[in-house]
Amino acid sequence: MYQYYLFDFDGTLVDSMPTFCTCMLRILDENHIAYPADITKTITPLGLNGTATYFIDVMGVKMDKIDLMKLMGDYLMDAYLHTIPAKEFVIEALKELKSRGASLNVLTASPHMTLDPCMKRLGMWELFDNVWSCDDFHTTKADPGIYTQVAEKLGAAVEQILFLDDNLNADLTAKKAGMPVCGVYDDSSKEYVEQMKQANDYYIYNFKELLAIKKA
Repeated sequence: MYQYYLFDFDGTLVDSMPTFCTCMLRILDENHIAYPADITKTITPLGLNGTATYFIDVMGVKMDKIDLMKLMGDYLMDAYLHTIPAKEFVIEALKELKSRGASLNVLTASPHMTLDPCMKRLGMWELFDNVWSCDDFHTTKADPGIYTQVAEKLGAAVEQILFLDDNLNADLTAKKAGMPVCGVYDDSSKEYVEQMKQANDYYIYNFKELLAIKKA
């Protein structure tokens, strides 16, 4: 097995992508801005900071960035605090990996204001050695450099860290940085399953399958 695991959060550990996408698209709808059908593929790796920048610079939302991010956070907060569930078999698999001595870590575009309380509510928080938001690195998962920075913080080579994400773009970027990658099924990215299987080292439909993965 791998010694180090680096997990995305939304759509990988928790079933939150429908909530995130609905809240983000609500803002575009309220501003009467049309958007392409596949916009969720673009914004899901960006988190609030990156999505706010994208909405202002590319989509034409006429708001101050700080105000826009606050609005996004307000729309999301209630769901993360009270209703978003862990995905099937996630807690059990994480506990098993932890019992085997693995180092478990999170790298997500979600901000700590929603990420941390959600993880604590679901009983995940104590299972992880590090919980990083992209905001901690002042960049996004579309930047290969974020993965090398994580490796440096872990004191490991990128080749030793298995990255798991449900987003094709994030998976491709992690691969570019040199990490072995496991794609994770989520309904929000089901149209990209075959591409993810071809591009990644592994692919899982649920976390029971993760326990059987061995280093190539």
